[in-house]
Amino acid sequence: MNHDLPDLAAIREAHARIRPYIHRTPVLTCRTLDRLVDAELFFKCENLQRVGAFKYRGATNAVQSLDDESARRGVATHSSGNHAQALALAARTRGIPAYVVMPRTAPLVKKAAVAGYGAEIVPCEPTLQARERTLAEVVARTGAHFVHPYDDPRVIAGQGTAVVELLEDAGALDAVITPVGGGGLLSGTALAVAALAPATRVLAAEPAGADDAARSLAAGRLIPSCEPHTICDGLLTSLSERTFTAIRAHVSTIVTVSDDAVREAMRLVMERMKLVVEPSAVVGLAALLEKRQEVPGRRIGIVISGGNVDLGQLPWQPAR
Repeated sequence: MNHDLPDLAAIREAHARIRPYIHRTPVLTCRTLDRLVDAELFFKCENLQRVGAFKYRGATNAVQSLDDESARRGVATHSSGNHAQALALAARTRGIPAYVVMPRTAPLVKKAAVAGYGAEIVPCEPTLQARERTLAEVVARTGAHFVHPYDDPRVIAGQGTAVVELLEDAGALDAVITPVGGGGLLSGTALAVAALAPATRVLAAEPAGADDAARSLAAGRLIPSCEPHTICDGLLTSLSERTFTAIRAHVSTIVTVSDDAVREAMRLVMERMKLVVEPSAVVGLAALLEKRQEVPGRRIGIVISGGNVDLGQLPWQPAR
């Protein structure tokens, strides 16, 4: 396919490759939430994945795909979020070095998690230019292999394995909905569903304050994110040409939701399902709560993408 996208064979190979290292996360249901949205919901709980996010799937596939000579030099990335932790743990599991460029303003809890997995943290200024420049310096110094958070066919294939499991466990679905930021999870999901369950619609949700993916899909061209403002800090990144190619081909709708709807969805999941979730993870449920008519179907799969939230700074608590 265009832009070197993985096919179903690559996704199945990724699934076999990462199976010894990942959790097969559960698919849970909740009758209270079903009644609220008048549908049967099947939640793929990637908040219970290792490192607390689906990102571990893609990072593990990328790291385990490396030949021994490349692996010895280690892996590198720039990230202040879940990908940083995922790559650090995937590298530690294989016994190779990991170098993570993180902005100096990144939360201490995230830096501690990355360091705890054994990665070398390289600080930089909090701009994309500084992150890319520092990463280039790290790669030149170490020879490490760059693993992009989402613009990488191996990462996309790994992320697509979550919906393979969802379809196996939940059975036939009318629709699957995921969050969208850079598009790695959504494009992997879209490619897998198109091959395995072509009658199932693939949708995405994103916050209205960071709606570049919805605007891009509507315009038929890539529109970068510009000054996003939302509590969903995991969905601030722009799509890449590679992920946008898959999304244009296989995603029917991207629904935008308010931060208030995200807060409500987050509280409902925590109170009714007893799950710890981050704001970005529940935009799919928020879309159903706020705009049910835009997500057609009775049996709907929802990917809960992660659970890395600061419990001292929940989004309905006063700022400290």
